[in-house]
Amino acid sequence: MGFLNFRQQNRPQGRERVELDLSDTVVYAVGDVHGCFRELRSLEAKIVADAATLPGRKLIVMLGDYIDRGPDSARVLDHLIAPPPAGFDRICLIGNHEAQALDYLDGRLSLERWLATGARSALFSYDIDDEHLAELYGSSGKLDEYIRANIPRDHMQFMRSLPIMAYSERFLFVHAGIRPGVPLLDQKDDDLLYIREEFFEASRRLDRWTVHGHTPVDFPRIEGRRLDIDTGAFKTGRLTAVRIADKGGRLLFS
Repeated sequence: MGFLNFRQQNRPQGRERVELDLSDTVVYAVGDVHGCFRELRSLEAKIVADAATLPGRKLIVMLGDYIDRGPDSARVLDHLIAPPPAGFDRICLIGNHEAQALDYLDGRLSLERWLATGARSALFSYDIDDEHLAELYGSSGKLDEYIRANIPRDHMQFMRSLPIMAYSERFLFVHAGIRPGVPLLDQKDDDLLYIREEFFEASRRLDRWTVHGHTPVDFPRIEGRRLDIDTGAFKTGRLTAVRIADKGGRLLFS
C-alpha cells in the first residue's frame, strides 16, 4: 500500500500511527463491530456495492473494538485477518477492547476485570466457558492458563500488530478521540483509546475532521469537526460506515 506511511515517531512504548495520502482515494470508515460478524458482512457487501461506481483507490478503515459483547468475536477476527474485498485496501486500528484483551493475555489485567468489559461473549466464541472451568479447576491460575493457551496465536498476533491512528492532512481516524492541545503524534495511547469529555468539548476547535467510535450514539451526527459512528451494533444490530470521497460523505448501515 504505497499511500501509507507508518510512523513510530520515537515512541518505543506507543503504537504505530499511519500517515495516509488520500488523494484519489475513497475511504470507508467502519464503527465498533463488537463481535457482530453478520452485521460486518452485510455492511461490507454494501460498501463493495457502493464503491463499484466510484473511481480511485478504495480503503476501508476499521476503528477498533472488534471483540466482546456480541456473539462472534472469533469469526470477526478471522475475517479481518483474511484479505479485504477485492479492489480494496484495509487498515484495522486498535480499540480499547483489543488493548484490554492483550492486557489480560499478558498478565497485566485480571480475568475478573476483563470479564467486566464484556469479554465472556468473546470467550464463548472460542468455546471457552469460564464459569464452568472455574468450577472445574477451582484455581484462577489454572483457568488463566487454559484461556491463554486456547486463544489462537494468529488472533493475538493480529491484535498486537494493530496501529492506533490513521491520519491525513484533512482527516483523522481513531478509536476514541484525541486530547485537545496535544500535537497529533504526541498523543498518548490511553487517550486515543479512552478519551471522551475533553475531546467532545473541543470538537469545534479540531484542526481536521475526526472520525471515531468508542461512545455509542443512536445515530451518527457531526458535532464541530468530529463524527461518531459507533451505533452500538451489539445492541441495535446497526453497524455503521461513513464513505468519504472528495468533499462529500455518505452513511451506510448494515
